[in-house]
Amino acid sequence: MTTLSGKTALVTGSTSGIGLGIALSLAKAGANLILNGFGDASKVIAEVELLNNKSGGKVGHHPADVSDPAQIADMIAYAEREFGGIDILVNNAGIQHVAPVEEFPVERWDSIIAINLSSVFHSTRLSLPGMRAKGWGRIINIASVHGQVGSVGKAAYVAAKHGVIGLTKVVGLETATTNVTCNAICPGWVLTPLVQKQIDDRIAKGIDPQQAQHDLLAEKQPSLEFVTPPQLGELVLFLCSEAGSQVRGAAWNIDGGWLAQ
Repeated sequence: MTTLSGKTALVTGSTSGIGLGIALSLAKAGANLILNGFGDASKVIAEVELLNNKSGGKVGHHPADVSDPAQIADMIAYAEREFGGIDILVNNAGIQHVAPVEEFPVERWDSIIAINLSSVFHSTRLSLPGMRAKGWGRIINIASVHGQVGSVGKAAYVAAKHGVIGLTKVVGLETATTNVTCNAICPGWVLTPLVQKQIDDRIAKGIDPQQAQHDLLAEKQPSLEFVTPPQLGELVLFLCSEAGSQVRGAAWNIDGGWLAQ
C-alpha cells in the first residue's frame, strides 16, 4: 500500500465519477485532499473525511470553474494558504459534446478545449514552482484513449485529449532531472455520467438496456467490461509511489484492450 501521509493532492472534477474514485484512493493512502467541482460537495467531503479520519489527513473543497484561469489561480493559492501547497496534481475535469465537425457549435468547442486542455496547462504551470521548491511532485493527467485514436463526432474531445498527451510529454521532459514526474492515464470506457448518457441515447431508440451497454462496449472495448474509478485510483497510487518514479511523460492505457486492436 502506497503511503501518502503528509502529501496534499488536488483532484480537479472530483465530486463524482473518475475524479471521486481517484480522490477516495488517495484519501485511503493518507493524503490530504483538495476536492474540486460544482454544486453541493458536502456529501463527498463527508465521504472523504471518513477515510481521512482514519489516516489523519485533511480535506478541503474549492469550487473553481477550471475553464477560467483566474479561478484556477485562486484554487492554487487556496492550496498554498490552507495546505502548504500541492504535492500531487490530478488534472481530471472534463466535458464532452458529440457532433460532426461542420455542425459542431463553436461555443462547445471553446468550452471543451478550455476545460479538457487549457485547464491542464494552467493548473500545471501554477503548481510546478511549489513542487520544484519542495523537491517532489506528481502531475497526473487523466487523458483518454481518445488522446491516441479518434472517433466520429468527437472532434473537440479528441483534439483536447491529444493535446493533453503532448503537454504531458513536454512537462515530463522538462522535469526529467527532478523528483517531479508528469504522466497521463488513458482510460477506455468508464461508466461515468458522460458514458451513461450515450447508453441512455441508445435505450431511447428502443434498445434493451443490457444490450445497449453491451453494444457500446463491443464497438471499442474487447474486454466487454467497463474500467472502474477504483482501478484508475490504484494506477494513480502506483504513479505516486517510488516504483513509479521513472515513469515519465508516459501515456498509460487502461482500456480493456481498446488500443491493442
